[in-house]
Amino acid sequence: MKDSKDTLEALRAEIERRNPAQPEFHQAVREVLETLAPVFAARPEYADPAVALVERLTEPERQIVFRVPWQDDRGRVHVNRGFRVEFNSALGPYKGGLRFHPSVDIGVVKFLGFEQIFKNALTGLGIGGGKGGSDFDPRGRSDAEVMRFCQSFMTELHRHIGEHTDVPAGDIGVGGREIGYLFGQYRRITNRWEAGVLTGKGAGWGGSAIRPQATGYGSVLFAAEMLKVRGESLDGLSAVVSGSGNVALYTIEKLQQLGANPLTCSDSHGYVVDDKGIDLALLKQVKEVERGRVSEYAQRRGTSARYVQGGRVWDVPADVAFPSATQNELDGQDARTLIASGVKAVSEGANMPTTPQAVRLLQQAGVAFGPGKAANAGGVAVSALEMSQNAARIAWSAERVEEELARIMGAIHAVAYETAERYGAPGDYVTGANIAGFERVADAMLAQGVI
Repeated sequence: MKDSKDTLEALRAEIERRNPAQPEFHQAVREVLETLAPVFAARPEYADPAVALVERLTEPERQIVFRVPWQDDRGRVHVNRGFRVEFNSALGPYKGGLRFHPSVDIGVVKFLGFEQIFKNALTGLGIGGGKGGSDFDPRGRSDAEVMRFCQSFMTELHRHIGEHTDVPAGDIGVGGREIGYLFGQYRRITNRWEAGVLTGKGAGWGGSAIRPQATGYGSVLFAAEMLKVRGESLDGLSAVVSGSGNVALYTIEKLQQLGANPLTCSDSHGYVVDDKGIDLALLKQVKEVERGRVSEYAQRRGTSARYVQGGRVWDVPADVAFPSATQNELDGQDARTLIASGVKAVSEGANMPTTPQAVRLLQQAGVAFGPGKAANAGGVAVSALEMSQNAARIAWSAERVEEELARIMGAIHAVAYETAERYGAPGDYVTGANIAGFERVADAMLAQGVI
């Protein structure tokens, strides 16, 4: 075991040397490698230096960076940077979202793509890992400006994607509007109706039922499975949810369907706590229709809701917590606050929203912790189901898709839970998810040779 740990530490140091100034990517790699020592001890073929499996797994197969010029409504030209990291295709075509946000750089995209490898492997649906996006900010831009940006972005990206090669989807800043513009430009350039090239499409033109809901729904379903093995359920529990985007909205919706009471939502300016529970119809009106701020929800809701500018949404006592906004939003102090309030479970709806220190504190306190690569895999799972529907040129009912989502999330929970037990870490879903995903990808890579 000691030799395995030394080997992994040496690999981690070399990866950080080769990828300077990419802290998010370093964090993602470190969090996976820290759990793999028992696997290397049990399966020495994974650690064979002659095969360089980990070195290959942590080096993207392809990294694409390109210029995205576009013109605003006043005629001024702007230049953004576009990215696509095609990380690993051992299990299938690259699959992962596009993020439009000022924070996007190559390190962020690599972190997201690396996480996506294992998340996609856990679904069992035959998809590889990739991610992309741009430092473009769609907030405050007109529909015409967003359209022109998306068309310019796809003019370059179309060279690198395809239903058998790389299938992007949405992420932060990329919703149904953006997917529509991107797909229209792809179709215009290629002269092909290739529905499977993008997922998250509109229901009337190749999209899947409940795709917008899938990530949030899946996060709640994973939490329900974690509580179930402890003899508990979500019914009657209070919940704190961060974010107010797609993931947060449908986390709130599924919590309410299962009898829980979500109390909060947030955005980059502050958070709302609603003592009566979130009024989902009002929140959807503010966020999805008007593209407003959560402070506007509080203004309209009445005396039960209050808006807290800045602050930490995790200060609100609750039984279960769902970080659903962005990376590293829940830190060590937040974890201590949640533990003190008696939180039972934390399920990550966003990608790597909990810092390593916070994860350790939650696990040490006996809190059921669902890592993003397992808990938020529902979105990519339904994306893969959308690809299947596109390939057959059929559309499944919402009931069938939701049944498949529940089955997949149950299977992900089971494999993470059982793998953790098999490697001597019962109840540790981080270890279980990392190892289960790693084994599936590693076995495929070994079988396919050095490529």
